[in-house]
Amino acid sequence: MSTRPNSPAAKDIAYSLHPYTNARRHEETGPLIIERGKGVHVYDDQGKDYIEGMGGLWCVALGFGEERLVKAATEQMQRLPYYHSFAQKSHEPSIELSERLLDMAPGDMSKVFYANSGSEANDTVVKLVWYYNNALGRPNKKKIISRIKGYHGVTVASASLTGLPTNHRDFDLPIDRILHTACPHHYHNAFPGESEEEFASRMAGQLEEMILREGPDTIAAFIGEPVMGAGGVIVPPKTYWDKIQRVCRKYDILLIADEVICGFGRTGEMFGSDTYAIEPDIMVVSKQITSAYMPLSAVLINDAVYQGVADNSAKISTFGHGFTASGHPVATAVALENLKILEERKIVDHVTKVAPRLQNGLRQFADHPLVGEVRGVGLVAAVELVADKDKRSLFDPVGRVGFHLYDTAQKNGLILRNVGDSLAFCPPLIISEEEIDTLLERFGQALDETYSWSTRTGVAAE
Repeated sequence: MSTRPNSPAAKDIAYSLHPYTNARRHEETGPLIIERGKGVHVYDDQGKDYIEGMGGLWCVALGFGEERLVKAATEQMQRLPYYHSFAQKSHEPSIELSERLLDMAPGDMSKVFYANSGSEANDTVVKLVWYYNNALGRPNKKKIISRIKGYHGVTVASASLTGLPTNHRDFDLPIDRILHTACPHHYHNAFPGESEEEFASRMAGQLEEMILREGPDTIAAFIGEPVMGAGGVIVPPKTYWDKIQRVCRKYDILLIADEVICGFGRTGEMFGSDTYAIEPDIMVVSKQITSAYMPLSAVLINDAVYQGVADNSAKISTFGHGFTASGHPVATAVALENLKILEERKIVDHVTKVAPRLQNGLRQFADHPLVGEVRGVGLVAAVELVADKDKRSLFDPVGRVGFHLYDTAQKNGLILRNVGDSLAFCPPLIISEEEIDTLLERFGQALDETYSWSTRTGVAAE
């Protein structure tokens, strides 16, 4: 089905299929049509430029218009545009990429499985965890614990791992054997006077209580993002991951690190697991692996998990899982070139250099009447708006003010994303300090305009 960009049919499609869109607010203007991009900027069909403060959807690491990635895709398309990885077949780009990923990964990873998105990868993880425990003769050890506000995808299984009501409501989700423990957001969930370390201990204690209540012999895995992204850029409190890992090891529970957003430099180190000293049994990557120039995701597993899967596959004569485009040669060739550029241009070092400009710049808005909390690490951050700064109380309805700020920022040439009343920032990793200054200027202008609107309409007083 094709439609003209600004036709009624195009609007209906955009509103009905695109998440987090308030259709009624844009019935007159239609969706924003992006025509091209260069560096950290994108341009709409009217020629207006925007700083892409979200890197698309947390994913465009090297910015828009990177010719080396285009060339890598073109050359691979000419050489071998497609091949599969079934029936003992493979090709050079996926083999080389697997070796690179295993060399880069934290912990002791052994094998790589490719998919096309983070959702597919996490769906695969659920199946692997169940398959692994069947292989070990533990048919009851199948439950997977995720977290409230965690985000892991939108397929049936991965959306069940996701801990956001909007991804469950009216989809008959979550499925059985998926549990959700507390969200480690100190700002909202800590007791008065409770330190981050004390809060982390309580979070780990609640996880252990859940495990004991359900029965340790029924809990297979714990999955978490090093920094929670789509749930609002929630940075873990001090000592959180150390304490969570200890609980998992105590009860022989696999630890799964969802690095879909954090991976490849976002937190100021190559992986979020490096930043927080996480040693996962399974790791999931996507998005920045190709700077989103091609769809690709990967599941990395350690040798213990691999041996269980391999032994069982030998016993039943096959491993009955895979996708037509798993390890697609064009996608893996682009990923290889992307990783080469990250290394050659020392992009992670660049993130370490410029991140304070973003983090400190956003924290200058902490005293603004609308701002409750500024949080982040590396080049991912959020500014949360609250109705009452002292009480940390939310606006009613949640998201109304956040959406207005998102909309106003866009009019001022800055694309962000509102998660309720939190405004998320995740710019391309190549962003310069000067471009960060412009981003901050445009955000500050939009924040002030939103405050004027809120006081004029009485929203701030509700």
